[in-house]
Amino acid sequence: MLTIRPLAFSDLQALERLAVIAGGNLTTLPANRDHLSELINRTRQSLRQTVSRPGDQSYHFVLEDSDGELLGIAGIEAAVGLNSPFYSYRLDEVVHASSELRVHNRIPSMHLCQDFDGYSRLYTFYLIPQHRTARNLQLLSRARLLFMAQHPQRFAHKTLAELQGLVDEQGQSPLWECLGRHFFSMELERANYLTGIDAKGFIADLMPHYPVYLPMLPEAVRNTLGQPRPDIADTMQLLTDEGFRHQGYVDIFDAGPTLEARTGGIHSIRDSISCPLRLCDSASGVEVLVSNTRLEAFRCAITRLDPSRPMLSAATAQQLGLEDGDDFRFIPLYQAD
Repeated sequence: MLTIRPLAFSDLQALERLAVIAGGNLTTLPANRDHLSELINRTRQSLRQTVSRPGDQSYHFVLEDSDGELLGIAGIEAAVGLNSPFYSYRLDEVVHASSELRVHNRIPSMHLCQDFDGYSRLYTFYLIPQHRTARNLQLLSRARLLFMAQHPQRFAHKTLAELQGLVDEQGQSPLWECLGRHFFSMELERANYLTGIDAKGFIADLMPHYPVYLPMLPEAVRNTLGQPRPDIADTMQLLTDEGFRHQGYVDIFDAGPTLEARTGGIHSIRDSISCPLRLCDSASGVEVLVSNTRLEAFRCAITRLDPSRPMLSAATAQQLGLEDGDDFRFIPLYQAD
């Protein structure tokens, strides 16, 4: 059985293993013991806080098998940009006009901005490759949305998610090689690592603050703007199914798309159903994500039930830590086409 639960202090060694397997591909999961310890600490502190509005809380959840092995991790940041800047590039236009020559040009451009300050963010999403199935992706990604649905006061009215951008055959980011390298004088991996451990001051110091005119970039670079890596197409599809959309913002390092949605309109938040616990002899019906309604003891799993008469088996209730008088929340799984 697979279960989603919040990170615990005892997970540090297993979390280090996940970071090593990720191999630096995830900015917010660097192989840095101090950072990973702080990631756990912030999760535990955030879960213990009484919250009436989103602040500097963050929540990370792990996918655990029946042997206690961690197979993946997924996080939520309650509000970005409060304690450290959150930068993006906004794809826009700059107008150049001359009334004398009757010339009116709209030049596509990228503008460094902090337009997402105050948004909640889905981040730190990683699943060990051999366990990266459609069902496990849904469980890991959507479980945190059920947590948000149950505790809406902890999150902002809008939510974003960043996806990694394209890289070439040598594993290089075309935008970084064309632009970022000239300002930062370091490899992309180093810049991502510093960002991952929250050492972001160098961005404000070194990043160009003037618009970047797209016609001055090579066509091959322009074609990568807002395009995700092919190997995370399934993640992008999950977010799109939930209602996230690309509105013209990209990552400042690799030009990956930033997706956004109104939090209350996210499918798993808007359409999940909370109901009192009723037990049945065995699970039957359609596959659903099901969670309890707790904070520190949050649990989520996949089971089967009849949405018109939702009941859980005793085994599933035990897996979620449910008792008589408790409520649970559920949402059907997306079915493969």
